[in-house]
Amino acid sequence: MPELPEVETIVRALAPRLRGQRIVATNYWPSRIFRGSFPPEVAGATVLRVRRYGKFIIADLDRGFLGIHLGMTGKLLFDVTIHKHTRATWDFSGFRLCLEDIRQFGRVLWGQTLPEPIAMLGPDPLEVSCQEFIRLGQGYRTTLKGLLLNQRFLRGLGNIYTDELLFRSRLHPCRRTEVLPVAEWETLWREMGVLLNAAIEMGGSSISDYVNTAGEKGRFQLQHRVYGREGKPCARCGSPVQKITLLQRGTHFCPVCQPA
Repeated sequence: MPELPEVETIVRALAPRLRGQRIVATNYWPSRIFRGSFPPEVAGATVLRVRRYGKFIIADLDRGFLGIHLGMTGKLLFDVTIHKHTRATWDFSGFRLCLEDIRQFGRVLWGQTLPEPIAMLGPDPLEVSCQEFIRLGQGYRTTLKGLLLNQRFLRGLGNIYTDELLFRSRLHPCRRTEVLPVAEWETLWREMGVLLNAAIEMGGSSISDYVNTAGEKGRFQLQHRVYGREGKPCARCGSPVQKITLLQRGTHFCPVCQPA
């Protein structure tokens, strides 16, 4: 599933091309991603800006907000041939943006204001201050992995970057938030910014389906230190990386570098 770095990569490609452009026509095909209702006709609307909001891509139009979540297999591509997995198209003068989603776990939301499932999300990991990060985190009683996956705490992190962040912070995914020292909260916040910015610079991680708007894969998966490396030697100490199931998620960590 595309997480913050992948969505940011897509937004950076979309924004300069769509900003100020007028939508000429739209097409929507029946799909679970619309959750039973299509957006209203937006032909004639102008895109004011395109931005990332957690894992959502938001198009601010002059007549409302269009939010797109890519789910597990969603792709936004320019000028590709329409086929059976095409769920929506937006035509502009001289080009077309297509939404593809094989498994239909994505979502398309519409609202005159920012749709509630988007507006209710927590602060952005790249914008939250260290003090606010600690204050919010200390208000929860859960595991670190559970906290970081909670989109009401922070918007945008998923399984890949949560595992990578905890490894870089030398914190076990099952550590409890209510007993975490302030110094370790500070380390977690600092490493979060370093990790996410590095992943964005490399175009995100392509584990299975993710590609950018040009159909190109990201490269940050080559820098993963624990995610998807079960049984392989830890890049830091050489011990085998372990995988457990936590919160119904496969969770990767080094038992030596991240003691319980």
